[in-house]
Amino acid sequence: MNVTSQRALKATRQKKKNAVKKDAVTIGIDTAKSVFQIHGVDEDGNVVLRRRVKRNRFIEFMAQLPTAIVGIEATGASHHWARELIKFGHDVRLMNPKRVKAYRDSDKSDRNDADAICEAVSRKRMKFIAVKTLDQQGMQGLHRGRSRLMKNRTALVNQARGLLSECGIVMHKGIRVFRSELPEILDEQAGSIPEILRVMLLEMYDELIVLDKQIEKFDKQFERLTDADPMCRKLKKVKGIGPLTALALVSKIGDANIFNGSREMSSYFGLAPQECSSGEKKHMFGISKRGDRYIRTLLIHGARSVVWKASGKDDSLSRWINKIKDKSGPNVAAVALANKNARIVWALMTKDEEYREAT
Repeated sequence: MNVTSQRALKATRQKKKNAVKKDAVTIGIDTAKSVFQIHGVDEDGNVVLRRRVKRNRFIEFMAQLPTAIVGIEATGASHHWARELIKFGHDVRLMNPKRVKAYRDSDKSDRNDADAICEAVSRKRMKFIAVKTLDQQGMQGLHRGRSRLMKNRTALVNQARGLLSECGIVMHKGIRVFRSELPEILDEQAGSIPEILRVMLLEMYDELIVLDKQIEKFDKQFERLTDADPMCRKLKKVKGIGPLTALALVSKIGDANIFNGSREMSSYFGLAPQECSSGEKKHMFGISKRGDRYIRTLLIHGARSVVWKASGKDDSLSRWINKIKDKSGPNVAAVALANKNARIVWALMTKDEEYREAT
């Protein structure tokens, strides 16, 4: 290297050393079990922060940084970290990982993921997820516990029905029917069932009774929680929304103002119809089924019970339901009512009003 090149290199290094480093105003964090990748840019979009921090040093490191917009993917423990960072004045915004993926322009790595999160959180059209409180996460935990018991009960009944069918015994559908018919079948058709299988089926029946009691315990707890929550009491007045659905909506949504309107909230649960338009042609198809499947299922099941009871009634809601049911069938009517209820929920959660049933 000649003398001129050495002087130029030395001048460049001195210039970088004397340059005033700006603070990061936007930060993207890729969280993991043990190591977090942090990527920050200044107000001009220049990268000013790239750091790999261990989990036990993460809070200490973030507390030293100036307040900034912080983006995190809404995955495991993200709500916990968001609550902790908010304490230090950071503007924390959680995002759906599927929406962040589009901003990663290279191979998958922690560094590239943090870069993509930092880019995504700065977009004005990005849809953010409200940070949940500990109480909301506790409510969601109860729902997951009940769902686990429901799946276990369904699996148990299906297995028992399959074992009986191998012996030529076909039972009617439904858990209630199974619960009432199984003891009779085991007594009346004992000769058709091997003794070793009969003993196991009796044990499965006892297990079913235990699961029923556990699910009933959850349901009573849901009723107590909804009675104690003002918003849940308000939502329960809507036909098709019971304690379970009301509590799930409150714990999942939190602040409904994150949605720009009722249709956006309905779309969030996958209840809005899909649109496929081009030029002057506009086509609407069935619901998208995107978003939260659990709440969508609760809303549709609740709506289906209202649809079944609407026959022969003359109130405005029943007339609307029967009109759709006669034209497209009960399933379409149930989905339409679930969509309608989701929009009503948005109005009740964003406005200081009580539900008034149309006459």
